Amino acid sequence: MTLCAKINGLFCEYSTPRILVVKSWKIGLIYRIYQYIVLVYILWYVAWRGGHQDTDTVVSSVTSKVKGIALTNTSGLGEQVWDVADYIVPPQEDDSFFLMTNMIITPNQTQSKCAEYPTRKSICTSDMNCTKGFKDAQGNGVQTGRCVHYSDSVKTCEVLGWCPMEKKDDPPNAKVTHNICVFALISQRNILPNMSSSYLATCVFNRNTNPNCPIFRIKDIFEETQEDFQTVAVYGGVMAVQIQWDCDLDKDLCVPQYSFRRLDKKDPKSSETPVHNLRFAKYYKNSDGKDSRTLIKGYGIRFDILVYGEVSFPSADYICDFFVRFTAKAYTKKKFTYLDEHELVSIYFLTQFTNTELK
Repeated sequence: MTLCAKINGLFCEYSTPRILVVKSWKIGLIYRIYQYIVLVYILWYVAWRGGHQDTDTVVSSVTSKVKGIALTNTSGLGEQVWDVADYIVPPQEDDSFFLMTNMIITPNQTQSKCAEYPTRKSICTSDMNCTKGFKDAQGNGVQTGRCVHYSDSVKTCEVLGWCPMEKKDDPPNAKVTHNICVFALISQRNILPNMSSSYLATCVFNRNTNPNCPIFRIKDIFEETQEDFQTVAVYGGVMAVQIQWDCDLDKDLCVPQYSFRRLDKKDPKSSETPVHNLRFAKYYKNSDGKDSRTLIKGYGIRFDILVYGEVSFPSADYICDFFVRFTAKAYTKKKFTYLDEHELVSIYFLTQFTNTELK
């Protein structure tokens, strides 16, 4: 067979098994009884439970956009308004975003020498206790080999790094007033056909009145999970926006269901409060040309957008066979070969004779 013939056969032919029809009333009666039993099963399994369908899991790509402002009033910063560029760190992530709700700021850090923050490894009494170089993998700089005063009563090893050192304080218990919304877009499929631009500009998700809107208020997410926003905002946390797809393409039914839950929920047996934070810096150049930075330890809420689901669709083999059988007369002639009862008996004795000879 030539290459052209193989290619033609690959794309232009449909293969199907050939069926042998036996003309016998005994076998036919048993077959028909069996058919009626199967028919009852088909009506239940195929028609009711969708047994003629294949299924596949959902593969998605999620993008999110956050809009809104927040107002804080702390002893360190006073009253301050925050917009998206301030509280979303980093600006873009895959299937998630981090909403900063609290922070500890260490301003005016420069590359210089200073006393390390007091820890079991950094506290010293003399230079003999300080080894020059990289001694502590969790330290804040390279040790110089000197023991210097961190405070009037505490001495620590001197380091070369970003000074002054960040203080290990608890985050401020600041009240956050906000009006922030999240727009979750899943490859444009969760924007339903009946959703216009004007609708999306004003809709907000509501479990009872607007369950299909893909725009969620942070306040509503916390109300649904029965979590207190102010408590989580102080130390941070991890929340999930769950999007469930259960699609039946036979019925043209494919609408997402939204739900929310907290992923780092506190263990009732533990006294530890869940904490979620990250550090980042804003860099500047002083008037003398020296680099400086403001270090920010940001506490906040990480939102993970999780997509689950299953898609049911008609089987291709089932549809092709059904369509060809009832639209092409030549198909039935080629598909079925008829055999009467006498031929069946002859074949039976021939088979038995052959088996005996082989033994």
